Amino acid sequence: MTEQAKTNGAVHLPTSKDLTVDNITDNVIAFNSQGKDARLAYVLERLVTHVHDFARETRLSTKEWRYGLDFLEQTGKMCTEERAVCPFIPSLVDAIDHPKPPGATDGTILGPFHTHEAEEMQNGDELMRDGHGEPCLMIGTVNDTEGNPVADAEIHIWEANSEGKYDVQLPDRKGPDGRCMLHTDKNGSFWFKAIVPVPYPIAQDGPLGVLFDAVGRHPYRPAHMHFMFEKPGFDKLITALYLRDDPYEGSDAVFGVKSSLIVSTEDIDVQTAKKFGQPVGSKVIRWTFVLASEEQASVLRNENSMKALKDLGRRVKLIDCLPVPDID
Repeated sequence: MTEQAKTNGAVHLPTSKDLTVDNITDNVIAFNSQGKDARLAYVLERLVTHVHDFARETRLSTKEWRYGLDFLEQTGKMCTEERAVCPFIPSLVDAIDHPKPPGATDGTILGPFHTHEAEEMQNGDELMRDGHGEPCLMIGTVNDTEGNPVADAEIHIWEANSEGKYDVQLPDRKGPDGRCMLHTDKNGSFWFKAIVPVPYPIAQDGPLGVLFDAVGRHPYRPAHMHFMFEKPGFDKLITALYLRDDPYEGSDAVFGVKSSLIVSTEDIDVQTAKKFGQPVGSKVIRWTFVLASEEQASVLRNENSMKALKDLGRRVKLIDCLPVPDID
């Protein structure tokens, strides 16, 4: 703790008067370090340090600071249970919190339009009642990293309609559509009828649209379909499949695309069409998803944390798998 002193066993904090550009950071950190939660103190220490350094390095003006606060306030007001607005950090946090061992399927962002009201369906059911999209059969398999099938895994699936809109964006919405929950069978397999995904622009009706215009960015996401896998003993996987050669494959507005998640559609052959009740020549996507175990993810998360912070010259220890300063 900076500039602290002890008198008769009491800890005296530095003065909060006459703070300057040069000494305010250490003082704020000291005041925030009085609690018993070491992790909270560490997170606040790093947050204050980086925010203060950002202000000093950019010589941030009061007007700019106020604009930033207004942006965050307006963003928060637009967030609901059915829509998240700010897409800048989730992919980074997911990569840190859910690291993948070799062979496991990469994760990506949850996206703003996942909801908790998806209807449970059976394998082979129709995901989308759009009526206008190009039919697409999705045939999937879920394995562990040893190649063993993962039976009875819970899968949440959601995609936009043929106009690039999710059900929660439709003014005449009567219930969930384009989303469902399935379970894998004893062989780790699942399948459902959907439509070929299409690219679409993210919502531009709020502060995010203003920001994109200001920095000259396009708002488009490449065609994709979302998946979320859960089963006790396995690390939760949030991922998506992206269509190959989409015009926005390399410039996703929310930074979600990974090369390992890019897929191609195929034309359904006669045998597959007969087995799954789909028209010959319509499209099919086949994919194997590989789940990491909770233990694999935990070990890798801890290893990555210790290495990353050691590389930054920080001495830390782990409490509940989260780093805190090691000052013992």
